[in-house]
Amino acid sequence: MSDLLSKLLAERDWLMADGATGTNLFNMGLSSGEPPELWNVDRPDNIRTLYRGAVDAGSDIFLTNSFGGNAARLKLHDAQDRVAELNRVAAELGREVADAAGRPVVVAGSMGPTGEIMQPMGNLTHELAVEMFHEQAEGLKAGGVDVLWVETISAPEEYKAAAEAAALAGMPWCGTMSFDTAGRTMMGVTSAAFAALVEGLPNPPLAFGANCGVGASDLMRTVLGFAAQGTERPIIAKGNAGIPKFHDGHIHYDGTPELMAEYAVLARDAGARIIGGCCGTMPEHLAAMHKALVERPRGPRPTLDQIAETLGGFSSASDGTGDEAGPARERRGRRRG
Repeated sequence: MSDLLSKLLAERDWLMADGATGTNLFNMGLSSGEPPELWNVDRPDNIRTLYRGAVDAGSDIFLTNSFGGNAARLKLHDAQDRVAELNRVAAELGREVADAAGRPVVVAGSMGPTGEIMQPMGNLTHELAVEMFHEQAEGLKAGGVDVLWVETISAPEEYKAAAEAAALAGMPWCGTMSFDTAGRTMMGVTSAAFAALVEGLPNPPLAFGANCGVGASDLMRTVLGFAAQGTERPIIAKGNAGIPKFHDGHIHYDGTPELMAEYAVLARDAGARIIGGCCGTMPEHLAAMHKALVERPRGPRPTLDQIAETLGGFSSASDGTGDEAGPARERRGRRRG
């Protein structure tokens, strides 16, 4: 356990991760369709502000601004030859903020999906996927990240390719999938299947879990699905701050800081060791989550009914593995705050 994340996991019952990248940057002026990774070079002070917002709110881990920093995604903006540079700078800015925090803070190198469909359903080969992830991983490593953080993956083949790339880079890694289609990933992976996939990898992640998806309720159900498999590997929960609503030409998430504080405590009590937010999660949400995690004692593992009562109903009748969730519940007006 020489790496920082493993060290902190050995010392602490829970760690708090960061919140949204895109939502925060859009609030700083990022235009729709503009690649945020270019801001690492063009507007570095904004990226420092993004990172500091998470650290100041109490996060123990924050992700670099490199989610779409692979060759396939950057090619859409004619920046495919800048993978190493943009990832390295994203990491260097993170290293600068973390080293000034006055406490141990993990810089996690964000690696999102390639945006391509892998064989046999698509044209992306395993070898090319590994190559793209490896190129990005080496850039993040050169910039000084503590750990690679693969996120929002939906296909098991792509997850395996990212795992292989992390091994080639000689870096510890974590990896999450997004369960956004009736309790499954877009490619049909269930929570149980994902837990089994992780344990079968030759280079398994330090921690695994779920991010993004539909809303905090659905993500919590997925976390319970991981825990039900009896895994001893740390579980990650990074749920969205409520549900997106289109208002005045912009997307807003309806989750309040109070709601996200409830979610954080439920996630901890459900068995998650790393707890953060995804889309819509701002520093004020993180601060409320941190306060609740520190001040509220651990409780029993929550039931699905308790999750629905506290966070709102589920978007589907089950988690994709059976009917144990019962009927889908409408979102009731019981949200706190």
